[in-house]
Amino acid sequence: MKKLYRLTPSGLEELKAELAKLIAARPVLAEAIRVARELGDLSENDEYRSSRSEQERNEARIAEIENILLNVEVIKKPHDSHVIALGSFVKLKNNKLMKEFQIVGTVEADPLNGKISDESPIGMELIGKKIGDKVVIKTPNETIDYEIVTID
Repeated sequence: MKKLYRLTPSGLEELKAELAKLIAARPVLAEAIRVARELGDLSENDEYRSSRSEQERNEARIAEIENILLNVEVIKKPHDSHVIALGSFVKLKNNKLMKEFQIVGTVEADPLNGKISDESPIGMELIGKKIGDKVVIKTPNETIDYEIVTID
């Protein structure tokens, strides 16, 4: 059974842009390998090994992105903006803090930028909740009670 990757429309565009950039880098990497090869003995040629390693990382990422794009499900804006679902933007507050998150699929998750995976502990805590509901967000450092303020 194929794994399905869930992406927002903007996440899909970001992935396509990354793929185009990686594909465009292929000739540059090939040229770097060609130049390094001309430097002589390949067994002691660090520049050659480094160029080959970079090319391998580039090709691995291209393959990974192509696989994701073949098995992608685009997240549509939730129909019911009163319940948190995949793709929702959520604002939480407590006495001291206001937090904003977007609930996304695992491929697109970027916690430092407020994109929380639906499979993460925070995402699982938020899915299905409504405005006014209380949630407990547990992180390695702390546990904080929040109230859901808005859902977009």
